[in-house]
Amino acid sequence: MDLKQLTALLAVADLGSVTRAAAYLHLGQPAVTRQIRMLEDEVETLLFERTRQGMVPTAAGEVMVERVRRALQELERGRAEVRLGADEVAGSVTVGLLESVTDVLLEPLFTTVTARYPGIDLRILTGYSGHLRQWLEDGDVDLSLLYDVAGSPPVVLPLLDEVLWAVGPPGAGLSPDEPVPWATALRHPLILPVAGHGLRVLIDKGRAAVSHELEVVAETNSMRIQKSLVLSGSGWTILPAIGVISEVREGVLSGAPLCEPTVSRSLVLGRRLGGRTPPAVGAVASGLVELIEQMIGDGRWLAEPA
Repeated sequence: MDLKQLTALLAVADLGSVTRAAAYLHLGQPAVTRQIRMLEDEVETLLFERTRQGMVPTAAGEVMVERVRRALQELERGRAEVRLGADEVAGSVTVGLLESVTDVLLEPLFTTVTARYPGIDLRILTGYSGHLRQWLEDGDVDLSLLYDVAGSPPVVLPLLDEVLWAVGPPGAGLSPDEPVPWATALRHPLILPVAGHGLRVLIDKGRAAVSHELEVVAETNSMRIQKSLVLSGSGWTILPAIGVISEVREGVLSGAPLCEPTVSRSLVLGRRLGGRTPPAVGAVASGLVELIEQMIGDGRWLAEPA
């Protein structure tokens, strides 16, 4: 198994054709076919099905493609590191962000990393906390913001605790300075995250504490849709403060911390297990932590440091 075979494997899988892969790699078709056959002989199984639609990875092929892609990414990262001068930081870093924080973190994170480390190629993936954790454990992201981590997690650094808020239209009269009991919020029709969403788990915890039935008028996996439906007058919703504070301050929505009981989410920075942390990953992690600390300090993020 050598680099040429692995490169051919990814090219054929990504392009779906030996012809297109050969053109992309600047090789003849027989050469690419030979590399794939040699790799199949070595692993003693077919990696592609030859169909009229093109080359389709088999189940074994999909496993190989996934593993090889990660291996080549690590190899490229290693090459970048060893070529650097002593004071340089460069390479690719993939960061996972929760949807609720992208509006406030994405731009300043890119600005900070680009200004300090122009050699870093920053990539962002967004998703549920559960998805982000799985991507972290699988090696698809280097760092990720997660919340309420339990069990056997990746390496985590606690960042903050933030209270859930009730969110209504401007006419609801909710105020950040006047907490609202859960029992009051639950009297309204609600637009909530779908079952299984990490935020929904916390919401169900708050509801159970006051033994109140929910009138759920809509469920969605999008925070933006939650806020849009509130604006349309369909009901209230429940979100972490960071996901709605800008709209509340602008008067687009109204919101207030929930109390009786106080339910909060704990945000942590996760890093994948195993081995040394590449300098580029460490640099982005430090920048992200510093940015969040600044936002808590100047009131842009209404939360308590962990």
